[in-house]
Amino acid sequence: MKMKSLKSLDVRGKRVLCRADFNVPLHNGKVGDLLRIESALPTIQYLLKEGATVVLMSHLGRLDGKPDSKYSLEPVAIELSRLLDRSVVFIHDCVGVDVQERVAKLEPGSVALLENLRYHAEEEANDPEFAKQLAILGDVYVDDAFAVAHRAHASLVGVPRLLPSAAGFLLEREVSTLGDLLKKPEHPFVAVIGGAKISDKIPFLNNLVKKADTVVIGGAMANTFLAALGHDMRKSVQEKSAYKQALKFLAEARHLGVEVILPVDVVVADKPDAHKSRTVTVGQLEGGDMALDLGPATSTLIAEVLHGAKTIFWNGTLGFTEEKAFSAASLDLANRMAKSDALTVIGGGDTAGYIDSIDMHEQFGFVSTGGGAALELLAGKKLPAVEALEI
Repeated sequence: MKMKSLKSLDVRGKRVLCRADFNVPLHNGKVGDLLRIESALPTIQYLLKEGATVVLMSHLGRLDGKPDSKYSLEPVAIELSRLLDRSVVFIHDCVGVDVQERVAKLEPGSVALLENLRYHAEEEANDPEFAKQLAILGDVYVDDAFAVAHRAHASLVGVPRLLPSAAGFLLEREVSTLGDLLKKPEHPFVAVIGGAKISDKIPFLNNLVKKADTVVIGGAMANTFLAALGHDMRKSVQEKSAYKQALKFLAEARHLGVEVILPVDVVVADKPDAHKSRTVTVGQLEGGDMALDLGPATSTLIAEVLHGAKTIFWNGTLGFTEEKAFSAASLDLANRMAKSDALTVIGGGDTAGYIDSIDMHEQFGFVSTGGGAALELLAGKKLPAVEALEI
């Protein structure tokens, strides 16, 4: 996938319409996690240094085209102003005559942020007329929104057909790093996969098993594997409809000689916010037990396979990390990866959020901002937004 580089795009004195990913958590009207905003800064700062006027656009939340003030991007504009140390003009819509007039009056070298794209159903419908209305706002287009690169939305695939376009630094690095991860990883290559659902990750797992030397399965996803093998996981979260897929994956791994590490012990409680928990061997769950984290014996197994690894990829937390009592395995893994000499790659989504919450973002080789986009790329699928930028 060859995309036009940002540095090859003439932006001096031009209005650059830049698609960013500011889909950030909001708490009481304030941004709760700055990772995605901070990840966009290198592209924005480069454009300003090159003498461009920057018009930013993004979505926030899932709105089905129905405006909701709870999902306004205005708090993002406030954080951007602080991070860039300059005023960011917030425009209360993203299309229309008023928006065009506001953008036309921007001072050269200034930054503006449009209101949430998903206030308009036409965005997700990839409506051609909506794409035209967006394109009017810029002379050139830059896409730096990797986390939604798997979506064929108007701002992602419609606009680049109408304007000279290029990939921003974040998008370019994401595609390059994750693309190389499965094309030419340095071995031994260990992949640690957690999270909740197998069904979301089967295409990715099927591609991964052909490249990795060892695959570690954790999180609620491990419950499905264990149940498929005949263990009674009691009230643990699991996908009964995915048992066959789990067994098929294990059979393929055996055929290819790939080691699969499954939990040998788990931390259980009767509910995620329980005050009491205990560690049991897999197969010894009782009554209303829920497996909510990996146990210490399993963490020791993981530590052993990480030792000597040259490439380590992690996607999906290993326990219910929303509660500190069930984050021990994830924290142990994060610390071991941070100390490793291997190339360490964090696969975006909830994992990146967890890494950011424990302030370890800078201690890994690469932290992806994309969850679904990362998994689709690693599954060998083409991403619509990337295809739209291909030379």
